[in-house]
Amino acid sequence: MLLARNLKQIAARSPWLYRINSGSCNGCDVELATTACIPRYDVERLGCQYCGSPRHADIVLITGPLNRRVKNAVLRLWEEIPDPKVTVAVGVCPISGGIFRESYAVCAPVDQYLPIDVNVPGCPPRPQAIIEGVAQAIEIWRTRL
Repeated sequence: MLLARNLKQIAARSPWLYRINSGSCNGCDVELATTACIPRYDVERLGCQYCGSPRHADIVLITGPLNRRVKNAVLRLWEEIPDPKVTVAVGVCPISGGIFRESYAVCAPVDQYLPIDVNVPGCPPRPQAIIEGVAQAIEIWRTRL
């Protein structure tokens, strides 16, 4: 019992982030790189760290309008992320389809296929907005532990 309580406290301090590009123009991805590489907007000050495997992630960041070509791959990746997971839609494209919403190749909005917990609007969103969205996701994630 004591080990489980200590593990819960340790894990709650360091959620890992995983990014899924579901067909974006890379504008949001550049801003996500800004939150990972530039000290002024460093997301690690919130105790987060980007990881390279969906199986290690706690919070998933989705960019781009979900297009038909990658839809199954995105859904498969999302399923690989262990529970409790929090999903953040970064940018206007996963929220509504953005400028691509009228396209035959777009399955937007993403919340028709995945449960979205936090929306970060913008085209692309500013790094401050992304950090605020990640902070909201951390709070949601902690309540689910």
